[in-house]
Amino acid sequence: MSVDGWLALTVAAAIALVMANVCPVIRISLHGQHNEVTLWQSVAVLAHGAAAPIAVPAALSVIVVPGLQILLLGWVLAFARAGHRAPGFAMAMKVLATLRPWSMVEVAMLGILISIIKLSNVVQVTPGDGVWAMAGLMVLITLIASRDIHWLWGITDNHPLPGRPGV
Repeated sequence: MSVDGWLALTVAAAIALVMANVCPVIRISLHGQHNEVTLWQSVAVLAHGAAAPIAVPAALSVIVVPGLQILLLGWVLAFARAGHRAPGFAMAMKVLATLRPWSMVEVAMLGILISIIKLSNVVQVTPGDGVWAMAGLMVLITLIASRDIHWLWGITDNHPLPGRPGV
């Protein structure tokens, strides 16, 4: 895949991440009353309940880490597309390599699907737009994060930043 293709997938993943965080993931209805929840709201509910210790890892693995991955990869790829090495390139590459195993969007998606199935026996459950965005994000984050990022060193190696020879 070219830098342009990889950057396009990264931008699509960023859009899916925003949609997954803004749109309701699930809608629960019982006796005419309903409630919808987004990813951020579900983390906030976890933080105020008995499962408070799970809130931070959940927020990190489903929202923060994928967001950082997408942001850093977009930063590096935007400069690589122009044939230059991004400022902070080495640090960004190290952080990207470190974050890779901590993004667990697919685990969260599995949990959401299991919750929908289990709750559907008790209440009326409707998947929201956020769950579809999560499904798209799951596929996109897998595609962009599974690529070997080491080749970016090579394509930007011969193109130092303007005004900074050899950087």
